Amino acid sequence: MTTPAAAHDTVLHYIHDPLCGWCYGAAPLVAAARQVLPVQAHGGGMMAGRNRRRVDAQLRDYVMPHDHRIAQMTGQVFGEPYFHGLLKDTDAVFDSAPPTAAVLAVQALGGEAAGLDMLAAIQRAHYQQGRRISEPATLIELAQALGIEAAAFSAELQRIEQEELADHIEASRELLNYVGGRGFPTFVLQRGDTLEVLDTGSWLGQPEQWANYLRDETRASSSGSADKSLTQCDLQTGRCD
Repeated sequence: MTTPAAAHDTVLHYIHDPLCGWCYGAAPLVAAARQVLPVQAHGGGMMAGRNRRRVDAQLRDYVMPHDHRIAQMTGQVFGEPYFHGLLKDTDAVFDSAPPTAAVLAVQALGGEAAGLDMLAAIQRAHYQQGRRISEPATLIELAQALGIEAAAFSAELQRIEQEELADHIEASRELLNYVGGRGFPTFVLQRGDTLEVLDTGSWLGQPEQWANYLRDETRASSSGSADKSLTQCDLQTGRCD
């Protein structure tokens, strides 16, 4: 594949999934990075298509220990409505496609920054408030809270789902494979035509230090590597180790 097109010489590419717990754990790093350089989000569809899952005891028993570990390592809050509501709601379906399309729809209507705001709102709705983020009604409410008119969002969401979502997910996975990423989240620093995977494991729970690291990296001609790997969610199975 070709190097991703970027409006700036230096860009941080963020390969993520809205239903990836470690991506939620890294959300403060995304927010901090946005204060330093442009960030572009790429949704990889971890739980889209055949990987979508209805909530059941097996799913709950798998994700809860990981979520507790993420909370311990990052300080991110997982709410009681999530642990004792959503994860026990056997009518709920975890499907990455609708929230990923929602991020793209808000981005199309409000710009790159608005899309990242939508992603953060979706993560909070899921992990803190225990809401069904795969349902259109929830996504419309979240978009409205960001100042996006409901009818315009609904129309753009439908267009994205029909015309762009599959290509976006495929391109995100191609980028992940191209840079040698193992799963979600993966952060890729682009300087001109050069792409470098950044190991964020050492910065979890330390967004200010991460921002300083990025400032140094964007000034340096070459970078060092961190000494601790970030746990990731597998591209094909959705398992996080």
